[in-house]
Amino acid sequence: MARFFVSASNIFGGVAYLSSSDTEHLRSLRIRNGEVFTVCDGNGNDYNCVLNRMDHDSAEATILSRTPSVGEPAVHVTLFMAYAKGDKNDHVVQKAVELGAGAIVLFPCRRCVARPEGNALIKRVLRLSRIAEEAAKQCGRGRIPTVTALDSFEEAVARAAEADVPLLCYENETDTGLKQILDTRAGAGTISVMCGPEGGFDAAEAELAVARGLRSVTLGKRILRCETAPLAALTAIMFQTGEL
Repeated sequence: MARFFVSASNIFGGVAYLSSSDTEHLRSLRIRNGEVFTVCDGNGNDYNCVLNRMDHDSAEATILSRTPSVGEPAVHVTLFMAYAKGDKNDHVVQKAVELGAGAIVLFPCRRCVARPEGNALIKRVLRLSRIAEEAAKQCGRGRIPTVTALDSFEEAVARAAEADVPLLCYENETDTGLKQILDTRAGAGTISVMCGPEGGFDAAEAELAVARGLRSVTLGKRILRCETAPLAALTAIMFQTGEL
């Protein structure tokens, strides 16, 4: 069933009021008066609606029922991923949203090939936010994960350390696995996972992150690409926490 995210302030009096962009999407899907679709308020609520009016720049749908969104995991995972070249960040954002990431944070580090700044960075974040929204619609999420960017590796470490379980995926880690850490922190409400760029984190960055409270973990004996590691980590976390 078609899915639309509508601001909670636009859902009242038993009616959901859709924007011009949503109206255009309704037309592209050939949804007509009397047909049913789903509206989500972005706060974890789904509304089963029937279209009752549509003009060139707005639409109204009568609410038939409201239910909690089933697509939101119980654990909130924030993915911190370093800037990557090409469209690798695009791919990771799309799949991370499908897997259940609650938020995605971009950051620079020493081995980053791509270092967008100014307007280029603004455009990248906007594009990734649109990708996150489209992925959330497609996979039935109850919220649109936020995409933000930080100015430094140090700031990213500080933010990541705020989680109940802060993790650093580090290719030179050999002793501690991700499952090992999660086994000791069952029931944690928030998890952060940091993944590096092409070439990975350098030793000084890994040492800083561990000193600030992150747990260095390995994702196995094989070196994963920068676009593979975040998705492997997210999948493992969701499985270990009962979300897969």
